[in-house]
Amino acid sequence: MSDASVLIVIPTYNEREVLADIVVAVRAAVPPATVLIVDDNSPDGTGALADQIAAQAHDGQVEVMHRSAKEGLGAAYLAAYKHALGSPRGWQRIVQMDADFSHDPQDIPRLLRALDEGADVAIGSRYTAGGGTENWGLGRKIISRGGGLYARLVLGVGINDLTAGFKAWRADTLRALDLDAVSAHGYGFQIEMTYRAICGGFRVVEVPIKFVERRVGQSKMSGNIVLEAVTLVWALRARIPRRKTA
Repeated sequence: MSDASVLIVIPTYNEREVLADIVVAVRAAVPPATVLIVDDNSPDGTGALADQIAAQAHDGQVEVMHRSAKEGLGAAYLAAYKHALGSPRGWQRIVQMDADFSHDPQDIPRLLRALDEGADVAIGSRYTAGGGTENWGLGRKIISRGGGLYARLVLGVGINDLTAGFKAWRADTLRALDLDAVSAHGYGFQIEMTYRAICGGFRVVEVPIKFVERRVGQSKMSGNIVLEAVTLVWALRARIPRRKTA
């Protein structure tokens, strides 16, 4: 499948320092793809810079979506998904990734290859064989690994990195999910989307990646984000039916 059918979604909030570099790196990794920057009215001027970058991309392969306020990572991604699925440009594969270089743009082709080989969702996984993290403190490692294990046990799934935010989706997979029913807006959104795909009977595979701590700025991880994820998994297990397999 042509990489021209790929939309790469990058949500931003106060990412002015890294935005130009990440767009250049993503476009170098997958030249035919289109980049969609989704900015939540960043007070540091990220949205205005995004417009400049799009205007300078004379091939039309950089687009910007401006949202009126910061409503959470999940809300930004859902808006991008709906835009992609309703667009006449007919994107068939949608990649989601952070703007801060924690996700290496050079890994995008590997995620897309997993879709070409039959996956419905490809996860850039820190916790499958060959994956890992760099420049993380012990506390963050414990929170991330412990939270992921907790979610796996409660939901009864075999995915090692349920909180991963680096993913490639088939557009038809997203179409089949009830996006309007997705309730999590923080990092629990990543758990919910993956769990909904699994419950829908879709093939979810993990592709090992190295997750590197952001180059500049501060992590947006917080205690409230962790709490949301912990409480969310019980609600997901209770309300989302799991498709039975033969």
